Amino acid sequence: MSLRIGDTAPDFTAQTTQGTLNFHEWIGDSWCILFSHPKDFTPVCTTELGYMARLKPEFDKRNTKIIGLSVDPVDNHAAWAKDIEETQGTAPNYPMIGDDKLEVAKLYDMLPAEESGSAEGRTPADNATVRSVFIIGPDKKVKAMLVYPMTSGRDFNEVMRLLDSIQLNAKHTVATPVNWRPGDDVIIPPAVSDEEAKKKYPEGFTTIKPYLRTVKQPQ
Repeated sequence: MSLRIGDTAPDFTAQTTQGTLNFHEWIGDSWCILFSHPKDFTPVCTTELGYMARLKPEFDKRNTKIIGLSVDPVDNHAAWAKDIEETQGTAPNYPMIGDDKLEVAKLYDMLPAEESGSAEGRTPADNATVRSVFIIGPDKKVKAMLVYPMTSGRDFNEVMRLLDSIQLNAKHTVATPVNWRPGDDVIIPPAVSDEEAKKKYPEGFTTIKPYLRTVKQPQ
């Protein structure tokens, strides 16, 4: 299947480092970030997993659960976690899915559905496309997707910025401009008329063009 923004995130039951979980049930009423890795004991992913563990309190503040995935068995993840703690200072403090049968990677269109075999004997290069980030809402819909090459570490501060933007839109129906940071002015979407905007923002807004109106970020 081809996965797009707005689609329902595929549900699954999987073994993780924190036990067996049903994905949709585990998300519950929270937001979720699912991020994937092509293989355990890979250098770039080692740095990413440690950094996400340090960022977890910030995601907790945003009612957002973190879950990782790697194309290897859960037992391998436990051994890898020791390396991550030793080299990055923090071990993963969120579940890591063991996707040794490639089932979730295929379900999320990170590997072709017709791909045969299991994780055994596969190299990171074989799984190079299993390098995605999915932001999923409490409604279980995919809100954003990012895909990275194996050689480029992900910027999870940017993922958090993107999450802040999406959550702000979900709460206030606003858009965020280029290079937006929390606290910056936001954009009133064209679907909101001037009359509606005046009621919603009695303190006023700035009209740059009829289709480009900015306002202070709602709290």
